[in-house]
Amino acid sequence: MPSDSMPLLAVDIGGTSLRAALIVGERVIERREARTPKPSTPDAVMAAAFELATPLAGQAAAVGVACAGAVAAGRVTATAAHTFPGWTDIPLADTFASALNLPCSALNDARAAAWGEYAAGAGRGASEFMFITISTGVGAGLILGGQLHLAANGLDAELGFVSVPAVWATGAEVPPLGPLGPLEFETSGTALGGQAQALGFADARALAAAAEAGNEQADAVYRRSAALIAWKVADIAALLGVTKVALGGSVGLRGGYLARVRDSLAHFPERYQPQVVHAELGSDAGLIGAGLWAGRGF
Repeated sequence: MPSDSMPLLAVDIGGTSLRAALIVGERVIERREARTPKPSTPDAVMAAAFELATPLAGQAAAVGVACAGAVAAGRVTATAAHTFPGWTDIPLADTFASALNLPCSALNDARAAAWGEYAAGAGRGASEFMFITISTGVGAGLILGGQLHLAANGLDAELGFVSVPAVWATGAEVPPLGPLGPLEFETSGTALGGQAQALGFADARALAAAAEAGNEQADAVYRRSAALIAWKVADIAALLGVTKVALGGSVGLRGGYLARVRDSLAHFPERYQPQVVHAELGSDAGLIGAGLWAGRGF
């Protein structure tokens, strides 16, 4: 880990907002934020990010960038092209290093959050750990043997794109070999929002509140989302020996959602039931993780 007194710069590029922060030790000591430009083309987003980060760069020894999409060898390609149009093989790390005159590392935003939670939050002490964010989409990051797992193609923990029965998309239960769809299309806050409106609720937050208050229709939808997450958590535990999982994001941080994930996980064999807890760093997990990742070796 970097020195507790050495400031590190972290930049978080998201579909809704851009954030820059100075990290000292494991704490954010100064931050700046702006809306992500629309359309979110590479030139527009990076110009806005540089404007945020430049006033902080003079105090930092290195910069870490967390960005949505597939990130490998410092380059990013959007996995949601409608959110980040034109983001194909963009040299993120080199561009930031040149613009800010600092050494730069780049990570997918969920992987950065996983590293932050492992180093400074809920993942401390767990050599096999997974962070899952359930919010607009579903993202994840894996720590294996105390190391952040990073695949060469950038698709190292894309939990949101593993397959599950496409019940919501088809409108009816399907047989085991029936239509399949991405996990996040069935479980994310966006998916819950669509299902909420079909039931007459305003949005995912209203549906979750109704479920937690005892509404049976809302609870069936809410519980199914949690059950699908639990299913994939059990799969990861079986495949990789993960012993602890932290849930983050606007949906994952709800107490009722965590309880339902735990309830569903209890139906699996005990050895496939990792400890599931809430993430501790909240929305700062990605910033802290990106900063700490950039500070390795100092």
